[in-house]
Amino acid sequence: MTVDSTVPVGEARSSLRERKKLATRRLLQKAALDLFAERGFSHVTVEDIAEAADVSPRTFFNYFPSKEAAVLGAGQERGAAVRKRLVHDAPGEPVLDVLRVVMTDEARAVAEELTELSGNPAEWFTRMKAAGADPHLTAARAAQMATVERGIAEALAERLGTDLEQDPYPGLLAAMATGVFRASMTFWARAGGTVRLDQLIDQAFLALAEGLPDSRARSNDRALGNNRKDGH
Repeated sequence: MTVDSTVPVGEARSSLRERKKLATRRLLQKAALDLFAERGFSHVTVEDIAEAADVSPRTFFNYFPSKEAAVLGAGQERGAAVRKRLVHDAPGEPVLDVLRVVMTDEARAVAEELTELSGNPAEWFTRMKAAGADPHLTAARAAQMATVERGIAEALAERLGTDLEQDPYPGLLAAMATGVFRASMTFWARAGGTVRLDQLIDQAFLALAEGLPDSRARSNDRALGNNRKDGH
């Protein structure tokens, strides 16, 4: 057995461990989503999820603090990474541009994760809709979104050098960003992933930067631009 000389042995082993951890995480998420959709959230226990994934409950808790977390996805690490980027990426660039780039990159990661979980985004959406009928899970999802939105607002306030409690602008941007993400994900999933999620979010932010012009006006502008390119 040989190891590529360009990759240190320690890094190769670390990469293998990370891949195994990610595979186990995905297995637990898929098992949770399947069981919630089949039985209903309140009728599934952590022990049920662990058994379906062929791991111990202790292993489950190495990856997720609760059964809600298993189906709601993104963990604290990802949220912390997004907040860090919002504060430090591209110093001096307009905050809306940075927000657009960071959220678009996040969309790529989310789309990859969900595609690995169910293959078809439409199938994932159907299962999430079935699982989300439970009021407890609905409340947990709302709490998660509120936490995400607050984290984004705090990061933007830090970037702008303003006080979140005195200036409504960072909170407005954060609410806009989570709204764009939620609406784009719903459209993407219902469409079965036929349009890339990152493209939907990128286009939404560009539309916001333009001041949300009337869709007919935007279509006319694009048509005029095409005519100019054709020499008309």
